[in-house]
Amino acid sequence: MSAQEPKNTPEPSGVDLARVALRAAKEAARARGDAAQQKKQARRGGLRSGARADGRDPMALGSAINRLISERGWEAPAAVGGVMGRWPQIVGEDVANHCVPERYDEDERVLVVRCDSTAWATNLRLLAPTLVARLNEDLGHGTVRQIKVLGPSVPTRRYGPLRAPGSSGPGDTYR
Repeated sequence: MSAQEPKNTPEPSGVDLARVALRAAKEAARARGDAAQQKKQARRGGLRSGARADGRDPMALGSAINRLISERGWEAPAAVGGVMGRWPQIVGEDVANHCVPERYDEDERVLVVRCDSTAWATNLRLLAPTLVARLNEDLGHGTVRQIKVLGPSVPTRRYGPLRAPGSSGPGDTYR
C-alpha cells in the first residue's frame, strides 16, 4: 500500500452508534441519579458522610496549595521560586558558589542575581542570554526576559573629612 492511498476505515455502523449512545445515556442517568440522591439526603436532615468520596472530603495539602496558586495567579512567581531553590542544578555548582539569585520582578520579568566579585559578575553577564533561554525552557516562554547582574555589595563609608562630593566610597567601581 503506498503512502498516497487512503486507509480504509469503516464507518461506524448502527450497532456501534447505538453502543455510543447507550454509554452516553448511562453516564447522564448516573449523573442525574447522584444529584437526585444528594437532594434527597439534604431534605432528610443534611448530607451524611459515607464510604465514598464526595466534594466535602478534605483535600491533600499538595492539591490545596496547587489550587490556591492557580486561583491567585501565582504560577510564575512560584515557578521562579522553585528555580531559586534549584539554582545550582540550573547554572552549575561553580557559578552557584559565586552568584546567588536575589529576587524576581514579575511585572518586568527580570531576575536579579548578585555575584561575589566583579569578575563573576562579568562572567554571568556573558552567560545571561544562555541562562534566560534555559530558564524559559524550564518555566515557560517569556517568564524571564532579562537577568540583571549585580556586583558585590560594599558598605558605604560615611566617615572622614576627605571625601569627594557624590562619592559612595570604594564601591564606586562596582555600580
